[in-house]
Amino acid sequence: MKPPSASAARQTASLGVRRISCASAVVVLCSMLGACAIAPGMRMTTSSIQAPANAEPNGHAAAGTSATADDAPQAAGAESTANAAPSARTTEASGAVPEIPITELDVALVKQLQDARQAQQRQQVNMLSTAPQAYTIGAGDVLQIVVWDHPEIAAAVGSTQSQASTRPGDPSSGFVVDQSGELTFPYAGTLHVAGLRTEEVQRRLSAALARYFVKPQVTVRMASYRAHEVYVDGEVRSPGVVAVNDVPMSLYEAISRAGGFADSADQSDLALVRGGATHRINLTQMLASGVSPSRLYLQPGDLLRVVARDENDVYVMGEVNKPISAIPRRTGRITLADALAQAGSVNASTADAAQMFVIRGALNGTPQVFHLDGRSPVAMLVAKEFDLQPKDVVYVDGNALVRFNRVLTLLIPAINAGLTAGIVTK
Repeated sequence: MKPPSASAARQTASLGVRRISCASAVVVLCSMLGACAIAPGMRMTTSSIQAPANAEPNGHAAAGTSATADDAPQAAGAESTANAAPSARTTEASGAVPEIPITELDVALVKQLQDARQAQQRQQVNMLSTAPQAYTIGAGDVLQIVVWDHPEIAAAVGSTQSQASTRPGDPSSGFVVDQSGELTFPYAGTLHVAGLRTEEVQRRLSAALARYFVKPQVTVRMASYRAHEVYVDGEVRSPGVVAVNDVPMSLYEAISRAGGFADSADQSDLALVRGGATHRINLTQMLASGVSPSRLYLQPGDLLRVVARDENDVYVMGEVNKPISAIPRRTGRITLADALAQAGSVNASTADAAQMFVIRGALNGTPQVFHLDGRSPVAMLVAKEFDLQPKDVVYVDGNALVRFNRVLTLLIPAINAGLTAGIVTK
């Protein structure tokens, strides 16, 4: 048997290279057909589920579910049939992330959320609103007491009666209430005055001095308010201690005496700490609801903190022109449309306007995912009225063509390398 010639060997090798190239082309084609499934990058992966039989027609009132992305345009204006349960979807669960229903954003849902916030705000105002109380004397207060026709009693105050305080922390001239809440006055002795009003102290002094003087005429006035204080902290121009005086300390009064709001203040997020509990106050919603913040009176020992706007930012990610941490306005309000505007709007070349999501409450035990189909101009009206909450995440998904292009970008170097190897071998 003769050995094969050199030309026959070359033909055999060339045939093998062509077979390898064909096999490689088949593999590449299969990979391209499955591009959407293996596309790299961030995207919201959802799965369809069957809604329960008692689900509401709009899909979000009972179970918080929504129509699938393919049916989104029809579901926005069409009613579900009586014999077919509406479809819904959830985010795909994993070991670290539970399965979460996706709620469709529409005008009815936005109105429902706004009404719920207003009702909660009114309930909070009613709980914190108290009738203004008259100032009561406490430890550290300084009283100015005059007994008419008896100037010798004024000598009990000492030489400071006619001298101004040299330091801001020095008490004004007068009679100081000690830490036990007691007041010592000539001839009257020691009286417990803590918790009394000035007119009540005046009556007690008159009764005590009547044992030594005939119809004594006594005048009692506050010389220095030092017993009761509130604390104003955060984004105000002059944070610190604010003394409570005979004028009832309303919420506006406390902020005004602290210099007013700073430019970085979030007027929708004021934290009032009272009795070991923290109450969040939203001035913007109160004014929008027709509730006057002057009804809120601070009590001695209260702490009022004005939160900065950059602490209540939201995150805008995905296919937007400028991923950003969006900051609320000075009123503290930021809507979905505001966040997208700060991010430079969606990327017209890569974004899928039908797949816009808002992820909320990831750490409070009740996470929520909202979906908005932004292809309709009406959807932008919903985005303009949908208020975001601090630390919300706005995510805009990419379209299928972008994901397919990303797969090609990864495959082309491998294809080129295979063709180069084939040419070299041939």
